Amino acid sequence: MAGLELTLGHYLAVSAALFTIGVFGIFVNRKNIIVILMSIELILLSVNINLVAFSVFNGTIIGQVFAMLVLTVAAAEAAVGLAILVVYFRNRGEIAVEDVNVLRG
Repeated sequence: MAGLELTLGHYLAVSAALFTIGVFGIFVNRKNIIVILMSIELILLSVNINLVAFSVFNGTIIGQVFAMLVLTVAAAEAAVGLAILVVYFRNRGEIAVEDVNVLRG
């Protein structure tokens, strides 16, 4: 398959599919906080694909730098989110999204 060339449209289609799966995961599953966090990570991954694809298409490195910043934010979000979940589970004995509003103080 020497004639196969990946264009910007291919990357945008993959990114749109990942974004749709992430949004679908958030709206369908509102009970499991781990699935919600994974869906947010999928959305951020789709943003990164867009940033890198447009960066390569335009011939600049700016999109790739922003993608690294998004990866940093995603890693911090995952670490802080999981730490909050661990503390919440230790205090309550369960993780239920409906009961998270108890944390308001």
